[in-house]
Amino acid sequence: MGWWLLSFKGQKEKKVMKRMKSQKYTQYPSVAIINRQWPDRSITKAPIWCSVDLRDGNQALPVPMSVEEKVSMFQLLVSIGFKEIEVGFPSASATEFAFVRRLIEGGLIPDDVTIQVLTQAREHLIRRSFEAIAGAKQAIVHLYNSTSTLQRDVVFRKNREEIKAIAIEGTRLVRRLRDESGSKGIRFEYSPESFTGTELDYALEVCHAVMDAWGATAEDKVILNLPSTVEMSQPNIYADRIEWFCSHVNHRDAVLISVHAHNDRGTAVATAELALLAGADRVEGALFGNGERCGNMDVVTIALNLLTQGIDPELDFSDLPRIREVYRRCTRMDIHPRHPYAGELVYTAFSGSHQDAISKGMKARAIDKDGLWAVPYLPIDPEDVGCSYEAIVRINSQSGKGGVAYVLEKDYGIQIPKWMQPDFAEAVQAVADMSGVELSAEQIHELFYTEYVKRQEPVVLKKCHISWDDEDLDRSEAESTLISAIVQLKEREFSFEARGNGPLDAFVKGFVKESGLDFSVDEYAEHAIGRSAGAQAIAYIRIGSADGRVSFGAGIDSNISLASIKAIVSALNRLP
Repeated sequence: MGWWLLSFKGQKEKKVMKRMKSQKYTQYPSVAIINRQWPDRSITKAPIWCSVDLRDGNQALPVPMSVEEKVSMFQLLVSIGFKEIEVGFPSASATEFAFVRRLIEGGLIPDDVTIQVLTQAREHLIRRSFEAIAGAKQAIVHLYNSTSTLQRDVVFRKNREEIKAIAIEGTRLVRRLRDESGSKGIRFEYSPESFTGTELDYALEVCHAVMDAWGATAEDKVILNLPSTVEMSQPNIYADRIEWFCSHVNHRDAVLISVHAHNDRGTAVATAELALLAGADRVEGALFGNGERCGNMDVVTIALNLLTQGIDPELDFSDLPRIREVYRRCTRMDIHPRHPYAGELVYTAFSGSHQDAISKGMKARAIDKDGLWAVPYLPIDPEDVGCSYEAIVRINSQSGKGGVAYVLEKDYGIQIPKWMQPDFAEAVQAVADMSGVELSAEQIHELFYTEYVKRQEPVVLKKCHISWDDEDLDRSEAESTLISAIVQLKEREFSFEARGNGPLDAFVKGFVKESGLDFSVDEYAEHAIGRSAGAQAIAYIRIGSADGRVSFGAGIDSNISLASIKAIVSALNRLP
């Protein structure tokens, strides 16, 4: 009866999973396209890039950048290779206006770089924007107004014709002010903001009206930016919208189709990539995806995605550590350690199977340095983005024998043979399990010495002399090597002389005979540590006792024969 009550009580207290209120939401509409083309296309070249770090990125910061910080960020973007940079919303604040003037009056804008300023389609804001860019050799005035169904109904309470009229009047004013300025270096960009929430036919209607108001031609193109202001659908549906727009827009040669993807669904990079397949010419984004809500499309990720496909991204991310440092300093934002390409852990493997595959891949790469990059789990060579190989394999309780061996070989030149790797990996894992933290290369190296090199008991090699019967060291006759040794085994000290077909064979015969401990050498390996004439040698040993016990040892000495004998002593001291 008691058991039944306990069981019933447990069932009563069991929590029922709460159902999410899916009925509050509806599916985003698909696009009716006959014979869509983008799924069969490939990206073959880099798009026109435009950085929005200084505008969209800056307005998303808890503490916006100062003028000096914005100058530093602008110079970083120029060094990366951006030719179009949205520098701010100068009509929005005195700081934004002062920064644009600083760039122009300070001569900080290279001749091949075009600055871009954003403005709403309101007369006083447009005029203030032109005041900000006065004297600029090249500038893009980026005009926008929201066209989405939701904002028309809820925010502006205007119908389709009234919203379109705002875009037309704003465009006409920008054109008039451009003509009055006499500057042929001023270009025009228009965004039907919240394009993803706008009916496709209406977005096209507004853009056609803007093109007509501007007088767009193949020589004086309009940039039509079709933003995923809020990411509301799967990336393939956004690509369908871009393909539909590109195939229906009038005078395609008179427009550049630009995309500006946000990351609300976590697929902004995919959205931009598929948009390029669908016909987009230009991509706006920010370093490391900085931006409002879930952020903008990450230019670093999409550019390096192109690089891994053999396409020149036309942006230079070969020094990501420097770019990260400037970004962090200017934005006060951090970068997730697993951020694609740029995170501090993205080239690091803790898993044993991953470590083993990477280790083998790096060794194969060393043989074929000029071949195509092909290393398991590393889609890009860390050196190509300014990262070293030091952090590729790091050790914790999840690590395996291959990773441990890789760290020792890469950092210290110690090449543990495969038959010994499981033994040392077990020792490393025991320490990692106990500490619960990652082990550094230095700690692993010290553990190797503690386990195999520094063991001093119960066997102590007090003296060892090696000689040969004659001067012919190449002779192959059996037992031509003579060993004289003094050994202490626990409380007992003894000496012996023995012959063998080499120093190792002679030492084992003498030690077994004198100590009474019967064992054999089952595995042996050796190599030099380093390449100089004075490099030390290391020997590795696996011994098996007559009663079935197995032990591993290592010895280091400038003389390889003494190193092998020290390895025997090490294995004896570790014999369970």
